[in-house]
Amino acid sequence: MFDATTILAYKGKNKAVIGGDGQVTFGNSVLKGNATKIRTLHKGKILAGFAGSTADAFNLFDMFEEFLDDKKGDLLKSVVEFSKAWRKDKVLRRLEAMMIVLNNEHIFILTGNGDVVEPEDGEIASIGSGGNFAISAARALKKHAHAMDEEELVKESLHIAADLCIYTNHNIKTLILEDEL
Repeated sequence: MFDATTILAYKGKNKAVIGGDGQVTFGNSVLKGNATKIRTLHKGKILAGFAGSTADAFNLFDMFEEFLDDKKGDLLKSVVEFSKAWRKDKVLRRLEAMMIVLNNEHIFILTGNGDVVEPEDGEIASIGSGGNFAISAARALKKHAHAMDEEELVKESLHIAADLCIYTNHNIKTLILEDEL
């Protein structure tokens, strides 16, 4: 895996939340500390996060948005078609990049290898250098911190990852999808 960022997504009972840190590194140097690596897609109904180079992120987000538009926002159909296209593209499939996409129903990790992974628990996913730290913290907090809402859980988990991973900082940003009634 590559040295990148940390993105954590949590599809809870009331909200879907994605968060990411702001650190951009080049080798062992920090270039920027306040980058935004998460965004909303398809009229604010899909959340997405990216680990990899910024230029690649913009291309992949735009490409995924086209699939969402073509599939009328159907996340499941979009991730399958997007993953096929990403895998087939000779340039894009070589990117050291990963994405997390989610809505209130599904959460997926996508890679240029053609992977479309829905987490076994269907609730928590992470990518990037600090991903294992963040998901471990999120699972522990979910189990033991019952008073925490979804956004607080994502933020605190990313702060824990930032304490441990040198490629992750404490400049945490989150995006939220409220449950539609």
